[in-house]
Amino acid sequence: MGNSRALRHLDRPEGRLTYTDTSPADGGGPLLVAVPGMGDLRSTYDDVTPALVEAGWRVVVADLRGHGDADTTFTRHGDDATGSDLLALVEHLDAGPAVLMGSSMGASAATWAAAERPDLVRGLVLLSPFLRETTSPGKQRLLHAAYRVLFTRPWGAAVWAGYYSMISKGRRSPRHTEHVAQVRSAMSDADRLRSFRHLALALDHGVVERRLAQVQAPALAVVGALDPDFTDPAAELAWVREALGVPSEHSVLVPDAGHYPQHQTPDVVVPAVLGFLAGLPAAGGRHG
Repeated sequence: MGNSRALRHLDRPEGRLTYTDTSPADGGGPLLVAVPGMGDLRSTYDDVTPALVEAGWRVVVADLRGHGDADTTFTRHGDDATGSDLLALVEHLDAGPAVLMGSSMGASAATWAAAERPDLVRGLVLLSPFLRETTSPGKQRLLHAAYRVLFTRPWGAAVWAGYYSMISKGRRSPRHTEHVAQVRSAMSDADRLRSFRHLALALDHGVVERRLAQVQAPALAVVGALDPDFTDPAAELAWVREALGVPSEHSVLVPDAGHYPQHQTPDVVVPAVLGFLAGLPAAGGRHG
């Protein structure tokens, strides 16, 4: 495995993003860029990255703005902001087109990026994706009022960690307790909690839904059957399939997973991702 755990940086207009870069032993491999969901950390992909690298992929995992090791100076947050960061990172690495993998709103951002720059996105791996806004304006106003109260000090970190654990329904990773503790620790920092709150208030998945017809990249969609973030997870997966033209073999409803199948059920997710990647058309240029 190539040099992977050194933290690397990407300068953006409002601050600096951070990422890790793991390559196969020979140092080559096509590019896959992954990003966590809201309130999560790069380590959400620790159970899937080794198998992808072993299969020959160069796996880059980035932090969200204001999350993990990224700067907390960003004032703009949301699906399109994160999508623009993913595209900037692919261009910075000069190894595209890339497969983009996202969890939750990270999947929303990856989908937006695919619509914005089809030339830079070879494929999409969408884990628990939010590709439309299902909450009414009235309910959104109520949720935003709640976020302003719940996601603040001194209780905000504990509230989010508890919610994160709750939506991990079903089978849990052996490192579940450790990971939730890391999430809580990160949110204990006042600036990171502020960034997280700003992201929660800024999210509007309508910016993704309006662009779905422009997505050209093939996609794999994975949804946990027990995911409490969807009223009907199976129906939401069916809607994603229809919206993006995802074939049935690239649509996975995981029976014993909630919102984080990448670390709840990696034994299901890894084979699905590897099968999808193996079937992608060769990338153009020097990476084909």
